[in-house]
Amino acid sequence: QVQLVESGGGLVQPGGSLRLSCVASIRTANIHTMAWYRQAPEKQREFVAAVPGHGSTRYADSVKGRFTISRDNAKNTVYLQMNSLQPDDTAVYYCNLAYFGTNRNYWGQGTQVTVSS
Repeated sequence: QVQLVESGGGLVQPGGSLRLSCVASIRTANIHTMAWYRQAPEKQREFVAAVPGHGSTRYADSVKGRFTISRDNAKNTVYLQMNSLQPDDTAVYYCNLAYFGTNRNYWGQGTQVTVSS
């Protein structure tokens, strides 16, 4: 069983920044795609960004140019740098680790991000 622990959420004013982190309980490697999703109140969970072991990062259109995903396999960690945050970014942010080419994937417990003045 893989455990993922997110951190870094909080309350920030519009235009501000936050950096989320997600640490995996296993050694992450290039066979893993690591990603961030989010779920706002009364909405479905949606894709935010992904960083595969090989290939290019992917972003939802709503966060392109504002969010940056990165990973550090030496630390078993994936990050999400969020800049120019807006109230619409308010959500619980979830980390996901998926094994490339399979349906095997795991979720963290989520971290709350609230953007409000």
